[in-house]
Amino acid sequence: MKQKKIMLNYYYSDKLSEFLQKLPETIIGEISVSGRLGHINTELYAWEYQINVLKAILQNYEGHLFFEFSIPRMGKRVDCLLIIRNIVFVIEFKVGEKVFTNQNIEQVWDYALDLKNFHKPSQSLLLVPVLVATHSKNIQLEIISSSHNDNLINPLKTNSENLGLTINKVLEFFSTDEIVDINDYVTGSYSPTPSIIEAAIKLYNNHNVEEITRNDADATNLNLTTNYISETIEHAKSNKRKIICFVTGVPGAGKTLVGLKVATEHLDNVKGNTSVFLSGNKPLVDILQEALTRDRVIQEKLIGNKITKKQARESVKAFIQIIHHYRDEYLRDPKPPYDHVAIFDEAQRAWTKEQTVSFMQRKKGIANFQYSEPEFLISCLDRHKDWAVVVCLVGGGQEINTGEAGISEWLAAIKNQFPDWETRISPNLFDSEYAAQASIEELKRNSEVVFNNNLHLAVSMRSFRAEYVSKLIKEILDIDENAKNTYLQVQDKYPIVITRDYDKAKQWLREKSRGSERYGVVVSSQAYRLKPLAIDVKTQINHVHWFLDGKDDIRSSYFLEDVATEFQVQGLELDWACVTWDGDLRFSKEGWKTYSFVGNKWQNILKEMRKKYLINAYRVLLTRARQGMVIVIPEGNQEDHTRQPEFYDSTFNYLKSIGFTTL
Repeated sequence: MKQKKIMLNYYYSDKLSEFLQKLPETIIGEISVSGRLGHINTELYAWEYQINVLKAILQNYEGHLFFEFSIPRMGKRVDCLLIIRNIVFVIEFKVGEKVFTNQNIEQVWDYALDLKNFHKPSQSLLLVPVLVATHSKNIQLEIISSSHNDNLINPLKTNSENLGLTINKVLEFFSTDEIVDINDYVTGSYSPTPSIIEAAIKLYNNHNVEEITRNDADATNLNLTTNYISETIEHAKSNKRKIICFVTGVPGAGKTLVGLKVATEHLDNVKGNTSVFLSGNKPLVDILQEALTRDRVIQEKLIGNKITKKQARESVKAFIQIIHHYRDEYLRDPKPPYDHVAIFDEAQRAWTKEQTVSFMQRKKGIANFQYSEPEFLISCLDRHKDWAVVVCLVGGGQEINTGEAGISEWLAAIKNQFPDWETRISPNLFDSEYAAQASIEELKRNSEVVFNNNLHLAVSMRSFRAEYVSKLIKEILDIDENAKNTYLQVQDKYPIVITRDYDKAKQWLREKSRGSERYGVVVSSQAYRLKPLAIDVKTQINHVHWFLDGKDDIRSSYFLEDVATEFQVQGLELDWACVTWDGDLRFSKEGWKTYSFVGNKWQNILKEMRKKYLINAYRVLLTRARQGMVIVIPEGNQEDHTRQPEFYDSTFNYLKSIGFTTL
């Protein structure tokens, strides 16, 4: 399948020799025409100012200059991209500014990071982010590179008077005769990998998934899956059928992204096929709703409209909902749902019949409820007389809560209650991690079952640095010898280090993170004996602030004071993570030993299902980071019977044997 290529565009492009010959008015005119927008006077003044500054300082150079160079993933444009020899200056002007704010430094750093991470030609070139606070005092120039060794230096700060000196010093410092081919640079591959929050915002703002995600051969599956589901919806509608689809995928493969794309494609009811995205993952729904709401307020303000946060949130809630609110609404209302299509994220986490019946009796006062959660949810869509589609997004090995049914409960519901529904299944649902083989075979005996490879997402999109991270974590938790070989494929792109020192781990996170890259500490919800490290899992965090707020907010993940558990981070991601391991999961040659802390001591977990939940909790924690992670296994304390060194040493030695570097 031929891929649609994301082109990096700009409002102005010229050789320096041509730029120097043109009148400022001509250049401003070209920028305005390319932008195809009405421009306010402040923008025109800023461009005029930048043009005059650059004309004065670039007289003696050969190279190429771009104005308003696009960064598609961020939905923004760099003021200027200046290429001289093989050095790319990413220049952001703050006209009239006298100080260098952290926000502005992060902005120009993020532009350079985006190019370095996702733009192939930029990966081999030296990138130099420059922040120009035009009216600031003179400050000493410091050219500093980081431990990443990726040819991206830390942002340089200068005023307009010293910008020429700054450019000259960089060219002297990195003396080279190599020349960038400008055409190759502009037409080079750009393959962004947005976080789920970035992706949700872009999709909600009517962008295509192709515009915001990788389009390399490995990632074609994402488009194939969304197209197949769209075709299924049209087929069901045209033929008055009821169909349920099961989409599988490796951790981070984009299952949620697929669901959000399908939901955003059917936001209005003009075609009569409105869909709703439903998730039982409350932190995910809260965070996405808040992120979309904040962005909607900003977008409306940009075009001169006033909208309250409450108004913005109402429209967002129609698109993405917590599954239990949806369920309660249709317990109360016997009519068919407004939506003909329902997308259930993390469908394997739906409740068993026992859990649902118990909850309805205890919390809702409904004594005669007799459905599992999958049975009731399908029954809501089954109320439609003509057609309906249910899309189940399924993660393997991710059940982390008591009463979570796994996917077999959905299959049993179709077999027992809705045999007239057609089932479309990913063949990977046969894999052992989904525990659904027997249920599929039973369903095939009395219901139409169609297998299609397009319903499986095989490539992790979460980590743009290494595709094998989820495979590596699976092998580590399976105690598979091949983990050492898999790590060799990961280590150069995706740093994983281990340490016994929590302070060193936090220092590593701060040093590795650049720009606004988000980092934080994640721990198991059973990690009760990390209190000596000032980690108390019983302290409830506000997950919205933890994931969305900035470095100046003490509630954010950046402060490294509050920690998130598997329940708050499932389905979400950080750029850099510190996974802090406790004595609840201990390596032994016979297999993982699982414990819960009761009263004043660790007790063996005997139930197989609870053992599975705990191992899955660590699976979730160890697959949250997009760019790299540090794993802390404490030393323990001989004088504390709850933190004996042997509770931790075997795990540390096991991870060390895989090849991880020790801090």
